[in-house]
Amino acid sequence: MNPIWAIVAIILGVTLYKQFDFQTLQFEKPALAVVYLLTFIASVYFLIKSRKQSTK
Repeated sequence: MNPIWAIVAIILGVTLYKQFDFQTLQFEKPALAVVYLLTFIASVYFLIKSRKQSTK
């Protein structure tokens, strides 16, 4: 498991959580939130992929 992807996923997850306004159900900066979300999904994908390869 690559710890860099775990760190990236944690940082982006916290950032997305902080930028989300739960009263209006919107992000403060929607365009930046899309970039954060895509990167978050990619980092989680690489985490899962590397974990599957390490179990073989």
